[in-house]
Amino acid sequence: MSTTAVTPLTTEDAELLVATARRAAEDAGATVSVTVLDAGGHLLAFRRDDRAVLISGETSTRKAYTALQLDAPTAGLVEAVQPGGLFHTLPTALDRPLLFIAGGLPVHRDGRLIGAIGVGGGTPEQDHGFAAAAVQALA
Repeated sequence: MSTTAVTPLTTEDAELLVATARRAAEDAGATVSVTVLDAGGHLLAFRRDDRAVLISGETSTRKAYTALQLDAPTAGLVEAVQPGGLFHTLPTALDRPLLFIAGGLPVHRDGRLIGAIGVGGGTPEQDHGFAAAAVQALA
């Protein structure tokens, strides 16, 4: 029986994710904060743009934790937490509050979850786009 080694998310990867998301935001005329976590929920990289709303840094971190916890894009979770949705709260193994709004994406390599990125500071659609552009940079 053979096993496939999966390279974890490295600091270099995390810095690339942050740089790509920031560049995409700058190209769109937005200022954002970006958080990157590894698969264990450890903070690998963070960039707060002081021109963005200060709370966007906390928001980007919560988006990343949510994406990691549920292994799903946060944009797809919005309806689930509305009245009548699938859930309103979930227990969190990472002991962090969850935030269900666009802008957080899990990061996979070789079919395995290796981390997550969260972007805050733009509109939900913008933040999702900036995060998606960053994830593409690792492909």
